Amino acid sequence: MAIKEAVILAGGLGTRLRSALPDLPKCMAPVAGKPFLHYVIRYFQQQGIERFIFSLGYKHDIIEEFLSQELPPVSFISSVESEPLGTGGAIRLACMKANSKTILVLNGDTFFKIKLNKLAEFHDSCDAHCTLSLKPMQKFERYGVVELSENQSIKKFREKKYYQKGLINGGVYALRSAEFLEENLPEKFSFEKEYLEKFYAERRMFGVIQDEYFIDIGIPEDYEKAQREMKFEL
Repeated sequence: MAIKEAVILAGGLGTRLRSALPDLPKCMAPVAGKPFLHYVIRYFQQQGIERFIFSLGYKHDIIEEFLSQELPPVSFISSVESEPLGTGGAIRLACMKANSKTILVLNGDTFFKIKLNKLAEFHDSCDAHCTLSLKPMQKFERYGVVELSENQSIKKFREKKYYQKGLINGGVYALRSAEFLEENLPEKFSFEKEYLEKFYAERRMFGVIQDEYFIDIGIPEDYEKAQREMKFEL
């Protein structure tokens, strides 16, 4: 079953990027002459996404003005937080506007070039509630590690610290939206801590390893790296 609808989390404050980017939402950071969000949208359009739900908060008017120029009106809708709801609350609010049984969820400040059909097919074959896209990485400390069982179900989440190698959560998910909305979750919560890490042993949660290009512009060093690399990625 193909996934045709995506939620893009684009409401972050970008506090660690303030020195390089004082007046813009993080996803609007200019990279090789275009907002970072442009690359995310274009890539996932190429992967088959036809409708986007943008989860917005901080300076949402700047993003909405860009989207009105970037996309036809029928292909996107905004989900605007009146106050910060955390990643989980933001996804929950956006899911209320979804039309599809299964949606893609991703971050507007991260570019992970997953193969969407690979994620969708595995998610469907496992009858999963949520399937994570996992990136193999070496010598890192910015991310926690995800361990898989033999059937690729989530076995364990390990905390952030230095690792020689491991699988990180790349922040791209296939999610069954209706089941997610039925969970007894608070209005404000962390998707990673209070949904994934809390329920992985009780729900059907799996991981698909995708060793593809990955960049997270959350810190100035990686934002500068994006300037050098992104123009070659589409």
